[in-house]
Amino acid sequence: MNSSIAFILIGVSVLFILGIKFLSSPKTARAGNLVAAVGMLIGLLVLCKSDGTNIWAHGWSFNYTLIVIATLIGLAIGAFGAYSVKMTAMPQMVALFNGLGGGAAALVASLEFLKDAQPVNQLIGVELPHAPAMAVTIPMLFATLIGSLSFSGSIIAYLKLEGKVEKPMTFPGQNILNGLILLVIIGLCGWLTFNATGHQAVVAFVVMFTLALFFGVAMVMPIGGADMPVVISLLNSFTGLAVAADGFAINNNAMIVAGTLVGSSGTLLTLLMCKAMNRPVTNVLFGAFGSSGGASAATGAVVGTVKHMQADEAAVLLAYAQRVVIVPGYGMAVAQAQHSVRELSDELGKRGIEVQFAIHPVAGRMPGHMNVLLAEANVPYDQLIEMEVINPSMERVDVCLVIGANDVVNPAAREEKTSPIYGMPIIDADHCKTVIVMKRSMAAGFAGIENHLFYKDNTRMLFGDAKASLNALVAAVKAN
Repeated sequence: MNSSIAFILIGVSVLFILGIKFLSSPKTARAGNLVAAVGMLIGLLVLCKSDGTNIWAHGWSFNYTLIVIATLIGLAIGAFGAYSVKMTAMPQMVALFNGLGGGAAALVASLEFLKDAQPVNQLIGVELPHAPAMAVTIPMLFATLIGSLSFSGSIIAYLKLEGKVEKPMTFPGQNILNGLILLVIIGLCGWLTFNATGHQAVVAFVVMFTLALFFGVAMVMPIGGADMPVVISLLNSFTGLAVAADGFAINNNAMIVAGTLVGSSGTLLTLLMCKAMNRPVTNVLFGAFGSSGGASAATGAVVGTVKHMQADEAAVLLAYAQRVVIVPGYGMAVAQAQHSVRELSDELGKRGIEVQFAIHPVAGRMPGHMNVLLAEANVPYDQLIEMEVINPSMERVDVCLVIGANDVVNPAAREEKTSPIYGMPIIDADHCKTVIVMKRSMAAGFAGIENHLFYKDNTRMLFGDAKASLNALVAAVKAN
C-alpha cells in the first residue's frame, strides 16, 4: 500500500477512536460525532482498491460517479432524518439506520464473493476465476451472515419500537427451530469455505443469505419491546463486526478499525445493560421475557393501599423540599414531557432547591434514551446522575418524582425472591422521604408484575398524562 495512503488511514483510525471516546460523555458527544464524521469523510476520499492503491490514481470512471451520487443521496437522507425525526422517535431511527448499515455490509461481502464464484463467465466463454483464498472467503461469508442478520433483525426492532409489532411472538419449539436454522447456515458457510466457486456455490450462497435474513427476523420477533435497548446494542455490534470483516475481504484498514470499534463497544454496552437488568444475554434473546407463560406471571398480592394525590398537593411538597430527585422513564418519552420536566426543574432551582435526575441504564427504548431526551430539553449535564452514584444518598432526598418509570424503581427486585426481576439493580426511590409517582394508570410495566413502590406508605400516586400533570405542577409551584 502507498505509504502516504497508509499514513492517512492511520489518522482516520485515530479519529474514529477519538470519536468513540468523546461519545462516552454527554458533554463531548456532539464533538465525538463530528470527529468521527470527519474521519469517515477522509476515509471516503482515500478509498483504496484491493491492491492497496488509491482509486483516484486510476482515473475517474462511471463507478466513481455512482459512488458520489450514492454518497450525496445518503447525506440528504441522513440530514433529513436528523432534522425531522422527533427525539422521542430517535430509537426507531437508530434501529433503522443500523439495519441499513448491516445490509450494506452484507451486500459488499456478497458482491465480492459472487464476483469470484459466478458461473456466468463460463457461459460466455471466459475462463472462470479461481476461487478466492480461504483467508478472504471466511471474512466474506462472515460479513454476509452477520450483516444480513443485523439488517432483518433491526427492521423488526424498528417495527416493535414503532408499535407495529407490540407483543413477543412465540410458539412451542421456537428456539429449537432457530437453532436448526443456524446449524444449516453454519454448515453452508463451512461448505462454501472449501467450494467457493461454480454454480453450486452460487445456489448455496443464495440459500445461506436467505436463511440469514430469516434468522434475523426469527431471533428478534420473540423479544419484548422493552428489551429493544439490548437488542439494538447487540445488532449494532453485529453491524460493526460485519464492516470489520468487509475490511479484511477488500483490504481496507479503515473499515477494519471502524468495524472493530463499533463491534467491541456495542458488545460491551450490551453486557453492561444485561448486568443492569441482572439477566444474561441468552435470557434476553431466548427467554421471550414478557410473553405469556414467561415473566408475566404475577407474584403474590401486594400488601398496602394506593394513595392518590392532586397536582396542588404535590406542588406543596416540591416547593418546600430541600432536595428533589426526578426519575424519568419511558412514559415521559411517550408524553413528550421532557421540556415540561426541565421547566419544573428550573422553577424549583429558582427557590434554591437541589434538583437531580436519577438515570437507570435501561430506562427508555435505547441506550442513553433518557440522557438524549433531557439533553434535548437543555437539562444541565451535571444534573444527570447515574444509578450507582445516586442510590447511596437517596435516603436524604425529600421528594422523589417518578415520571413514567416502572420496573426500574420496583422494590420487588430486592424484596420478592420469586419476582422475575429479583436481583435487578434499581433506583432506590422507596428510600426517599416522599415518593410521587406520575402514571396514566396502575397498569403493570414490562415485567407484567405489580410495582411494590405504589403501595408503600411514603408513596403518593398522581394519575394523568405526564405532560399535562407536569404543566399543572409547574403552575402550582409558581403559585406557592
